[in-house]
Amino acid sequence: MTSLNTQPISQDVLAEKYLAAGEQTAEDLFRRVSKALADQEKPELRAEWAEKFFQNMQAGAIGAGRIMAAAGLDTKATLINCFVQPVADATNGFDEHGNPGIYTALSQAAETMRRGGGVGYDFSHLRPKGAKVKGTNSFASGPCSFIDVFDASCTTVESAGARRGAQMGVMRIDHPDVLDFITAKRQKGRWNNFNVSVGVTSAFMQAVESDAQWELVHIATPSDNQIEEGAHQREDGKWVYRTVAARELWDTIMKSAYDFAEPGILFIDNINTDNNLYYAETIAATNPCGEQPLPPYGCCDLGPIILTKFVRDAFTENAHFDFEAFRAAVSIQVRMLDNVLDATVWPLPEQHKESQQKRRIGVGFTGLGDALIMLGLKYNSEAGVAQGEEIARNMRDAAYLASVELAKEKGAFPLFDADKYLQSGFTQRLPEEIRAAIRKHGIRNSHLLSIAPTGTVSLAFADNASNGIEPPFSWTYQRKKRTADGGNAFYTVEDHAYRLYKAKFGADAELPAYFVSALEMTAAEHVAMMRAVQPYIDTAISKTVNIPADYPFEDFKNLYMESWKAGLKGCATYRPNDTLGAVLSVEAPKTEEKPAPQPAAAHTSGLSAVVERRPEGPLNAVVDKIEYYTHDGVRRLYLVVSFMYVNGVERPIEFFMPVGQTGESQQWITATMRSLSLAARGGFLDKALDDLRKVAWDRGPIRYGWRDKEDGTRIPLWHDSEVALLAYAIQSIIANRASQEQQPAPINPAAPATVTATPAAATPAQAMSGTKCPECGAHAVIKKDGCSFCTSCGYIGACG
Repeated sequence: MTSLNTQPISQDVLAEKYLAAGEQTAEDLFRRVSKALADQEKPELRAEWAEKFFQNMQAGAIGAGRIMAAAGLDTKATLINCFVQPVADATNGFDEHGNPGIYTALSQAAETMRRGGGVGYDFSHLRPKGAKVKGTNSFASGPCSFIDVFDASCTTVESAGARRGAQMGVMRIDHPDVLDFITAKRQKGRWNNFNVSVGVTSAFMQAVESDAQWELVHIATPSDNQIEEGAHQREDGKWVYRTVAARELWDTIMKSAYDFAEPGILFIDNINTDNNLYYAETIAATNPCGEQPLPPYGCCDLGPIILTKFVRDAFTENAHFDFEAFRAAVSIQVRMLDNVLDATVWPLPEQHKESQQKRRIGVGFTGLGDALIMLGLKYNSEAGVAQGEEIARNMRDAAYLASVELAKEKGAFPLFDADKYLQSGFTQRLPEEIRAAIRKHGIRNSHLLSIAPTGTVSLAFADNASNGIEPPFSWTYQRKKRTADGGNAFYTVEDHAYRLYKAKFGADAELPAYFVSALEMTAAEHVAMMRAVQPYIDTAISKTVNIPADYPFEDFKNLYMESWKAGLKGCATYRPNDTLGAVLSVEAPKTEEKPAPQPAAAHTSGLSAVVERRPEGPLNAVVDKIEYYTHDGVRRLYLVVSFMYVNGVERPIEFFMPVGQTGESQQWITATMRSLSLAARGGFLDKALDDLRKVAWDRGPIRYGWRDKEDGTRIPLWHDSEVALLAYAIQSIIANRASQEQQPAPINPAAPATVTATPAAATPAQAMSGTKCPECGAHAVIKKDGCSFCTSCGYIGACG
């Protein structure tokens, strides 16, 4: 294997996200984590397993982000990424099943997020809007109103490591308020801290197919008015609030997903049929990214294996995947993740009890896209899909056999029942020899496999390999970094497979056809890999299916229908369109602002021409490290912009932000970047960025950048949302690039003078709260000495 030096971006992310005080290298970190997890073994075995865990990390089997960042440290942060929090139809306390009422659940969720965990919820138990509340002789406000409360709580609770807690809200397809749930996020600023998904049953999908009617039901008693309007009680005791056409409801959901990228869809019957513990639990929700369907108080204890580490003789006729070494790594990974369950801090005793009863873990992988490239296989080919399936099958078999061996040594999970366990949809697909071993010896972990988004883990530990199950997005780009003297330094950042290929064959070597990126694939090709891999994963896969803006709506609906029929456990899509920006934007009061500066009026043919297809091979690109301030303090992230020449003009063509850089949901970020990529190809990038600059939210202004005024003074700039900030930052990158290339800037960054990134040493201005400033954008204009005065930048407006 060709030797590669560490990329600066990998070292930066490693240092910023994972290295503890005194640690200098990934090996230092591996030693810390290995020792902490080996300490859960018997004293006489700890040194042996610490070394085995360390060597396995060196080989490519690492923990998820929270494990790598916190294991072995004297902190109270959990090593578990995500949880599911039950919410009962009660105000406080617990219901007869032991599930917490709304405000008790809210308190538990806040504690979980404070410790560093993301949270998923099923809100279907909450009674519908208008239903009777007997205790107070009043009427329910409905689950959507309480989701507002959970969203506000997440905004105010800062979890461990200054990481905001991500959340997933789920509602069943038969809940009477499901339509309100589907459309709630169309309101500006509502549920900013939530992803939302609808729990869809097989009965509903069959009703859609047969064009049948569908009942919206709940156990709560409707109001007298609702009964007068037709609500009635069924033989099973549930109340039918109303009946709708299944296809009309499905079309509403599909239209919302088509236009707004939400809600996602969870096929909850597929989830429960395949669930190894179908006999001991019912799953109705997932963690925020969707790869872990979980019961109440369930957790996801994750650890990806870097697949590129197991490719031998890459880019040659003898290229092959080392399945023997891979299976060995999976086996050790099972033991390490099992130890995490005993090493971690648990935010709630209920979560601890749940984990000990079932001992769920999630061995997964990252770098599949790059591994296939190194093997000379196109991700979207039959051979590529077959290779992905074979990797998943080997991972499954090795994990289950390792868990059986662990059960011999440490015992099976307490709720294990061989006869029932081996009747689940998933375990019936296991090879007979593994089923026989489970029946004879038991198994240590109820679930073992999960393919999650790996975020910054791939940047820090996998040399910028492709993320999770995804194909790579970009081959190469440049990173801009501010130097001590105030200037900028640039260095190259490369995709791992691309980097390895160029190191082997030379910088001028043309990329082979099997170098295929995510944007070059059809929706069906994205789904094909999921369909091949999912049968071997006992939980689920986190993946977004990208579709073009002109993808027909009927085909879009069919994509979901086929996903259900194929046994997939969920489906998340993204189709770029103008609606996503418009639905969140608001018109600012004209009395407070000057007219917004317009983008350059004249377009050259190179900027407005439609680019039908991204060219193969690398593109020149820039990655900028953005530092900005919110009401929570400073945040940092990377933005990537790739360029190409069209009719003699260099223009931006692709946009990307590596996932896992913020605690917020990544769905809107990924969606925005890919929307801009398609807008750039379509020749209307300036309009798309302008629209994003208008997006506002209700969480306070964002400070980023400086503006040099005509008198030489410098003032900070403020933006109405993080969306607007990202659009502004991209405009600035494009303008700076154009300036370096000594050509007209295709996009005016909306400032008449030089724009620079906020210096790292800067501190937020001590501005007083007031109305919005027309010059810097801060909400800091007060009346001072009879005049409008901005306490942030010193702007003086009208007097009198």
